[in-house]
Amino acid sequence: MFSDPSSASLPPGSFHESHTIETPEQTNIEFTVAGVGSRALALTIDTLIQAGIALVVLAVFTLTAGIWSALPLAGIWLSAILIMIVFLLYYGYFALFEIFWNGQTPGKRRVGLRVIKDTGRRLSAVETVARNLLRIVDQLPGFYAVGIVVSLLNKQNKRLGDLVVGSLVVRESSSSQPKPTWYEYANQSPEHAMLGGERLSDEDVILIESFLQRRYELAPDIRWRMANEVFRRIEHKLTFTADERPGVEHLLETALHERRAI
Repeated sequence: MFSDPSSASLPPGSFHESHTIETPEQTNIEFTVAGVGSRALALTIDTLIQAGIALVVLAVFTLTAGIWSALPLAGIWLSAILIMIVFLLYYGYFALFEIFWNGQTPGKRRVGLRVIKDTGRRLSAVETVARNLLRIVDQLPGFYAVGIVVSLLNKQNKRLGDLVVGSLVVRESSSSQPKPTWYEYANQSPEHAMLGGERLSDEDVILIESFLQRRYELAPDIRWRMANEVFRRIEHKLTFTADERPGVEHLLETALHERRAI
């Protein structure tokens, strides 16, 4: 899903900032920070969807006007319900989609953006709700003026809600990006084999390749868990000391190279 610093870099002249985190497995993962323009495009798409939903709700209320008028205190109840619907439609729309779509709304998914924690993890439901409630401040005095100004004042384009909960909007990688680093091992000499990768079975090779090919499509927490699960299955076949152990993914890449070099 996300690009790795060792396998991909931004094109020359790119103005996108990057955010790099180091995992507990000593693997660095680099995220490309979404720009203000792409975030505005995603927001525009979401706003159009919200407007469509609002028109449907308005049509339903118009068609049922006769029923509402027959109720006592109809005006008060109708006003209260409409205020609640508007609040849920505007703020609940973003919060619910980002909770159940792992940091994405329809607009963000269309543009290729995702909200994550600074640590690479997904936001909790509470953090997602808090982040979106702060849109009340970000949109003041209109057209997200506060949010745009705050975003332009920090390198990671964070609006106020992002700063408060420690979130980050990142771009997802595409299939057009460079191949993963493990392809580079094909041109290296097998004389440096140190892990004993020749002891890997055909099933081990298939398992490692499947993970390495899919790892950039995975959420960071799932990627870390899968890397360690794959490594645990082959660890007893490899030779290394605890002090010499590099990142888990690097070990998988190196072991696969050694096995293929036979």
